[in-house]
Amino acid sequence: MTNLWLAQIRAVIRLELRKTFFARRGLWIYVLAALPILLFVAYAVGTSSQQNASARVARQGEKTLTYQELLAIKSGMAKQEVMAILGRPPIKFQWKEPRETDAGKPGDVLRESYHYSDGQNDLFLELADGKVEGISVREGNDPGQDAVMYAGVFQFFFLRLAVFFGCLGIFMNLFRGEILDRSLHFYFLAPMRRDVLMVGKFLAGLLATCAIFVTSEILQTIAFLWHFPPNVRDLYLYHNHGLEHAAAYLGVTVLACIGYGAFFLVAGMLFRNPILPAAAILIWEGINPFLPSLLKQFSVIYYLKSLCPVEIPTPPGMPPLLALLISNSDLVSAPVAVLGVVGVALLALYVSSRQVRRMEINYTTE
Repeated sequence: MTNLWLAQIRAVIRLELRKTFFARRGLWIYVLAALPILLFVAYAVGTSSQQNASARVARQGEKTLTYQELLAIKSGMAKQEVMAILGRPPIKFQWKEPRETDAGKPGDVLRESYHYSDGQNDLFLELADGKVEGISVREGNDPGQDAVMYAGVFQFFFLRLAVFFGCLGIFMNLFRGEILDRSLHFYFLAPMRRDVLMVGKFLAGLLATCAIFVTSEILQTIAFLWHFPPNVRDLYLYHNHGLEHAAAYLGVTVLACIGYGAFFLVAGMLFRNPILPAAAILIWEGINPFLPSLLKQFSVIYYLKSLCPVEIPTPPGMPPLLALLISNSDLVSAPVAVLGVVGVALLALYVSSRQVRRMEINYTTE
């Protein structure tokens, strides 16, 4: 019987994959998976343009500067001291600003704006009457800061929205779509156990979501690394755990597809209207940081956050509720997190197997 069930599961997977990948009602899932890629491509294009502009400013400078020389400029320095360290500014603006003198008479203050660059980092100076008043440093390549930005996009957009709604669209339609198309009875009339059918459909949905979102994650990583110079890219990948982070993000994506897929499979069997269970699960996942420790364990995002390789720092002055939403408190170990997602998924699949055996078709009520 095992060989027969495996053959039936493979047949169901082949049929479902063809319908899932080319279904018109699922085209929006590809758009959802492409959005973070477009975001990182736009960021890479903007950053590359900024780097090219910094390189042009550096070439126009009187001296070849270093980052330490840019940081040597302090507020209150005279213009002559600045030029002794950095040379004449490659980009300079000056204007006069009317101002009352201490005696109450009208007068003018000479304001100047200097722009220096070492090719990657930019220094902007504001001077008034030959004295430095304002200093602004714009750093160029910062893989650490960019990695935090990538982690924020992954956790709060890709996991909570793209993968979440992608799994909703695919897994809830595995049975609901058949009912709406009035074709589920063909499966039920076939000489096949219903729980075998359920397993085949779940595996087909899992393969489809993993193919879509793992591909999206790989392309996001490529777009994220695009704007780095080769030496910075190699340093990040091979010495700053970049490859380990990329592998961790791929693993978390697969686990998210497993966990959310199992939830939405059973929801598609229990509810006619997908909006209600989707909204309930979305709210439950969103309020997870505020739940008691015991209730947190019945959530997918609780385990996925523990597996994310980069922790998002909480900015100072952030409201406590938002800080709690960002922070990864009550983290669990990686093995516990993986087993937690698999356990939650198996529980949902068990409910699905019980439900599919009692499932009755009544197309007239749809």
